[in-house]
Amino acid sequence: MSSKSVKQSIMDADRAFKRFFKRQSKFPNFKKKGKSDVKMYFVRTDVKVIIPCERHRIKIPTLGWVRIKEKGYLPTNPDTHTIKSDTVSCKAGRYYVSILVQEQEKPQSELNDFGIGIDLGVKDFAVLSNGVVCQNINKINKVKKLEKQLKREQRCLSRKYEDDKKRKKKGEATRQNIQKQIAKIQKLHHRIDNARTDYVNKCVNEIVKTKLSYITMEDLNISGMMKNRHLSKAVASQKFYEFRRKMEAKCRETGTQLRIVDRWYPSSKLCHKCGCIKSDLKLSDREYICECGYRADRDYNASLNLRDAKTYKVA
Repeated sequence: MSSKSVKQSIMDADRAFKRFFKRQSKFPNFKKKGKSDVKMYFVRTDVKVIIPCERHRIKIPTLGWVRIKEKGYLPTNPDTHTIKSDTVSCKAGRYYVSILVQEQEKPQSELNDFGIGIDLGVKDFAVLSNGVVCQNINKINKVKKLEKQLKREQRCLSRKYEDDKKRKKKGEATRQNIQKQIAKIQKLHHRIDNARTDYVNKCVNEIVKTKLSYITMEDLNISGMMKNRHLSKAVASQKFYEFRRKMEAKCRETGTQLRIVDRWYPSSKLCHKCGCIKSDLKLSDREYICECGYRADRDYNASLNLRDAKTYKVA
């Protein structure tokens, strides 16, 4: 292992332990070579060295010119964009390159004088105070079709393992078929993850492009929600943390203020009209009905309360 690889491994370990002590992630796991699906190769360059980049290829140090399948994504103008470093990774049999670019700061556009509240949930991915509803990621036709295909391939892999156990002599062809099936399942997992990530990106862009002055969200206890075995799979597939992380990045880019309300704020139990708190509200009650005559959807009422919340912290 070269000195650069050792230095990068130390930096990654340091970053992982810092996140652990800040309670942002779990204790770092040792990733054995050959077992981890994602393999990262960091290419650090000197500040004076400029990495050449064209429309369809990039010159990586120690590798030379590498062709890129997707064209037009990498910045090719060295006057406005300076490539600091690039990362080569392998996932599900495909290689990716991601670059760190230093660019000139763009002038921020004028924002509107109003904002919105966003209520994240399991039934619907996001309910906005302006009436827009982003449906559940798991209900998208593309994701449902891929998950159905994934179940079939996983059953096929299970049968191959069972047949391999019954045979007395394990042949080379049997192991190769199992490896082919594992690679096929990895590709399906990767496609499902890409479909969900693409949906999150589109939702964030649709919200931010309206040029709002502020966006209010609730600080959800994701780790606590994951402990419920009936909802853990649905919560994990919704990518709530990734939605918030990308929303923070977009708000910093556009100048929009992102307000985070405390997780104990009674957004769902609070009546938006009279301010009364309905303490006996159950999770099965999908419509909020107040004694004052106010009736509204539970999630929509929560988004209105988040929009008008007075106590919050700016992310």
